[in-house]
Amino acid sequence: MHQPGTVCVLDDLGTLRFSGPDAEKFLQGQLSNDVSALSAAALLRAGVHNPQGRTLALLGLIAADGGDILALLPRELLAVITPLLRRYVLRAKLTISDLTMEHRVYGLASPDACPEAAGRRIAYGALGQQRMLLLQSMGEPAPQGATMSRDHWRALDIAAGLPQVYGATSGQFVAQMLNLDCIDAISFTKGCYTGQEVIARAHYRGRIKRRLQRFSSRAAPRLAAGDSGRLDDGRSFRVVEALPHADGSCEFLAVAALPGAAAETDEGGQAPGQGLAFSALPLPYPLPD
Repeated sequence: MHQPGTVCVLDDLGTLRFSGPDAEKFLQGQLSNDVSALSAAALLRAGVHNPQGRTLALLGLIAADGGDILALLPRELLAVITPLLRRYVLRAKLTISDLTMEHRVYGLASPDACPEAAGRRIAYGALGQQRMLLLQSMGEPAPQGATMSRDHWRALDIAAGLPQVYGATSGQFVAQMLNLDCIDAISFTKGCYTGQEVIARAHYRGRIKRRLQRFSSRAAPRLAAGDSGRLDDGRSFRVVEALPHADGSCEFLAVAALPGAAAETDEGGQAPGQGLAFSALPLPYPLPD
């Protein structure tokens, strides 16, 4: 089902451009990561959060010409996140533009893939992987190479423990539940931003009991982002990213209580052994104690 290749069309991603002398300062006050660390060669992940610290969207930031900043995010969230950020512009010297129809985004399997392709290459920064993004303007010739399916790219994201936020999961999870502190998407030394107080308190004062984990079901209905259920050890889960396989199994990232936590029961008193049969799969990074 998931054929390997060199080039994946990421046409489900949209592109926002933040233009003007206050672009960096503005995003520094809105996003969870330190925007001053941005570069043109590597993707910087950052979250947009509500005042309760829950993640509304995950952005992939890229430094652009003239001090402008590009942000990649799922197209389905553009209609929500764009007006939300514009609401905070106020007197800042800043313009937020939707350039989705002016850019194409490709995923490249390796830094050496499609060397002849025009456009900007950005290190994707997936732990244990060497993938790249290729950002092109419309009109530039598409990269030539064996096609990688979107499902195969998603499988690599799941293996790398990289979450994504969609309409079905926007606002569902505090930042650390998505392991944003493990994938360098949060700075705890920068200044204030929306949701910072809750996220910092969780970091300094308490252990996060529910976190993103990687699972494989032995047999399951088709799972999708936002679905919830219960594992057969009694822990409830909510799906962040999922990929069904032809044999009926499903590999997925989900937020659940960490192993060893007291078993949870729903209103019906469901006990361990009555939920989804699963295997725990490793993440390429350790979870904080």
